[in-house]
Amino acid sequence: MPDLDPKTIEDKLVAARTKLILDKPFLGALVLRLPLQAANPAWCPTTGTDARKFYYNPEYVQELRTEEAQFVLAHEALHCALSHFSRRQHRVKHRWDLACDYAINPILLTDGLKPPPGMLMMKEYVGMTAEEIYPLLDDNDLSETMDQHLYDKEDNPSEGGTDKSENPLDNRDRQDASAPPSTLPPEADQEPGDTGESHSLSGAEGKGGGQQQELGENGQAAGGEPPPPPLSQQEADDLSVQWRQRLAGAAQQAQQAGKFSSIMKRLVEELLQPRLPWRTLLAHYMTAIARDDYSYTRPSSRRGDPAVFPTLRSHQINAVVALDVSGSVTDQELLDCLSEINAIKGQVRAAVTLLACDSEIVAGFPCRFEPWEEASLPHDMPGGGSTDFRPVFQWAQQQDQQPDILVYFTDAQGLFPKEQPNFPVIWLVKGRSPTPWGTRVQLN
Repeated sequence: MPDLDPKTIEDKLVAARTKLILDKPFLGALVLRLPLQAANPAWCPTTGTDARKFYYNPEYVQELRTEEAQFVLAHEALHCALSHFSRRQHRVKHRWDLACDYAINPILLTDGLKPPPGMLMMKEYVGMTAEEIYPLLDDNDLSETMDQHLYDKEDNPSEGGTDKSENPLDNRDRQDASAPPSTLPPEADQEPGDTGESHSLSGAEGKGGGQQQELGENGQAAGGEPPPPPLSQQEADDLSVQWRQRLAGAAQQAQQAGKFSSIMKRLVEELLQPRLPWRTLLAHYMTAIARDDYSYTRPSSRRGDPAVFPTLRSHQINAVVALDVSGSVTDQELLDCLSEINAIKGQVRAAVTLLACDSEIVAGFPCRFEPWEEASLPHDMPGGGSTDFRPVFQWAQQQDQQPDILVYFTDAQGLFPKEQPNFPVIWLVKGRSPTPWGTRVQLN
């Protein structure tokens, strides 16, 4: 192999980055926020990021074609933009890294980028977030990511890398868009726009990389620089805010250039929408409807006292909760939703009418539960057909008293009524499908 010319290798990456800026300004603007840094092959066999820089092995980059170099640059930038470095929480590192790659790579492929060998890709994970993919991965999956996620600590062996939550509903978005402003050095703070995941391409057999040297103390090879240290929690929080700003700025630049692909536009819209836990949002809506109020109704004249005294009047909510039992939502997820409804209805005095529906309302429903009764599901839930939301709304509109609120737990893939009803509707949506009207609350 010919001797490596560091300037030639860096020029190759700069050329790939420039082409991204011209052809795909959204991704190019994000990549521009990661300064290029040649790394020690002992700990960087391919590429990697610490959410501040793009690290690369010159020998690996030398073997990449220009379009493949574009892919690896965009891959690292999108990990940062999706704030994968701050979203891992209790999850096992290797499994989380795999989930992040499975989430990112289909996005880049759909946007027309050409991957290098060894990229992780599974069709069943297309359109899913890392949090959604994570519980679907096998504990013993030995697949390898192609890049290095240098921002994250390895699992603590004394804890065994134990994951404390396998329920996808417990892995929902918990990013706080109101995190404190960043105090990072200028080289880390360069542009708006990001939330996301940080991961790598995959595969133990990618191009280049060469043989890894043995690492000495602190991960430092003889005569080489050690890898950057993992991010502290404060650093991760600060960088998450910065990357969110960079994401928004990159989207604006791409929009102005008229080169903002539909896949990237959807990604940005989802990432920049408010991220409150669905339980909080649901409680907020139901509490607002059930708010106690004072009545100033004039008393009977036979009472003798002409004064009008306010009387506290409590309004009982008439709530309808519909469950999509077409098979797209698991029984455990239905139980989780119902337990949350029970917790809220006890606080706001809500009578709940429970409906289960696939293509029609299933046998045994509706079931009504008074405020003091705990709503429950039958032991064997029927259902499993196609999804049609219309029967639930037809039933609600035929009642003598229309509901104060209707909460529908679903993946939002089915037939909707053509007209919006005249009562509030909250869609608790598993997945990314849109709803034509009502208030959509993201579960994942």
